[in-house]
Amino acid sequence: MSSLSNIYIKIETLETLLSTLKAKGEKGISIDFSINNDTNAYGQNVTAYVSQTKEQREAKATRFYVGNGKCFWTDGSINIAAKKEEVHTAEVITEQFPTATNASNVIHDDLPF
Repeated sequence: MSSLSNIYIKIETLETLLSTLKAKGEKGISIDFSINNDTNAYGQNVTAYVSQTKEQREAKATRFYVGNGKCFWTDGSINIAAKKEEVHTAEVITEQFPTATNASNVIHDDLPF
């Protein structure tokens, strides 16, 4: 284990996340966490946002803030997670991890993400 962190999410944010997922017909959501070396005025160094697509990042779309918290333990080393690969006889199959996708093609301009 390399680190332990926590975040606090307000009930209003949870309700917004849930209603948006239902409106989009999504089964779940991907959340990105940013862990900084420096803390803010409240002693926090972890921030969580709804994950964005490459196109959204390139377009500088506003991120939907989920919550913040702090890293409260670390052994000083965090490794980057690599994709798992499974080998079957003569072919190589890469295990795919779930990503956020739109279940419907309906554009929801009034939704936060």
